[in-house]
Amino acid sequence: MFLLKITLLISFIILIFQFSTKKMSILLFSLRNVPDDESSEIKDLLDTNEINYFETSAGNWGVSMPALWLKNNDELEKAQKLLNEYHIQRAKTQRKVYEELKQERKNKSLLDAFIENPIKYLIYLAAIAFMLFLYPKMLFEFGL
Repeated sequence: MFLLKITLLISFIILIFQFSTKKMSILLFSLRNVPDDESSEIKDLLDTNEINYFETSAGNWGVSMPALWLKNNDELEKAQKLLNEYHIQRAKTQRKVYEELKQERKNKSLLDAFIENPIKYLIYLAAIAFMLFLYPKMLFEFGL
């Protein structure tokens, strides 16, 4: 019996030591509200520079954190430097695309979206007006 207890204690200590020496993954980049093209470009950038990472999805209900995580913490500086350079370049190219669309008058405004689908926006406006009417009415009539 005593030998069994000692064996269990030693195996427990070994198990704790194994978990304490493991390094945790570190968050590199959150993918929430990131366009698919940007996400794939970042993954390609990490692949070409041989940075070990893994991706987590938002899950079935979208409550988890979609992100890119580094497997090796030693690559963090290199990966952050690559991402910073990539985002500077992407900002320049997206600004250029926006300016071109603006000059060609092809960028969408709120008026364009309304003209494209007026029924949807009229329903939204009616719902907002109804709520703005209903709240004060209930407040004064029922004292809620």
